[in-house]
Amino acid sequence: MTPKKLIISWFSAGVSSAVATKLAMDEIDKIIYIHIDDQHPDTLRFVDECEEWFGKPIERLQSPYKCVENAVFMHGKGYINGVAGANCTRWLKKRVRMEWEAEHGRHFKYVWGMDSSEKHRADRIEETMHDQEHRFPLIEQGISKEHAHKILTASGIARPAMYELGYHNNNCVGCVKGGMGYWNRIRVDFPEVFKQRAEMERKVGRSCINGVFLDELDPSRGRHDPPIVADCGIFCELEKLS
Repeated sequence: MTPKKLIISWFSAGVSSAVATKLAMDEIDKIIYIHIDDQHPDTLRFVDECEEWFGKPIERLQSPYKCVENAVFMHGKGYINGVAGANCTRWLKKRVRMEWEAEHGRHFKYVWGMDSSEKHRADRIEETMHDQEHRFPLIEQGISKEHAHKILTASGIARPAMYELGYHNNNCVGCVKGGMGYWNRIRVDFPEVFKQRAEMERKVGRSCINGVFLDELDPSRGRHDPPIVADCGIFCELEKLS
């Protein structure tokens, strides 16, 4: 007899993920958040308030590597990102998920936070992660990213601080998948993080932006309006697959 599939929300601590989780709450068996030390400190406040809003506990997991720089240098010689994806996604998120799956079996249905404009990303997940079933509450109900933000506002929960600073998503501060405009915003808002990432690039000998090191980036380059960088999560690793 095939065991019942557990319905899991891999909660990213973003607005769309929060609203999708809330919409599917009556079906969800477990909510899991994978923490990275490079997240803005306000993220944990948001996770705590969402836990109360959901009315179910959020299981918090974390890689032993804890932060982006540890993941980049985990094999000694540094690797930031490239055609194989980003080391931070691989070791801080993907490996944590895979270890959890290995411990708990593979009979799952996953709840995702893609909004109504991201049907292509939902299709990619279903094509790539065909061992699991998938639900996309925002797509199913035609809810846009803007509408999701309004739903969260109506709940009384303040958005994570990164949104209030003008970022499109609540990724790690200094996401290595960001472009020139993103990094020039980080340079202004989080100068110490910008400096740390620039030093990390030099240690590795390769930039996270094609063609230019951060410490050589012209402050006027790139678009500064959101969306600045896409959501970081399990689907980051999927989009690198062909």
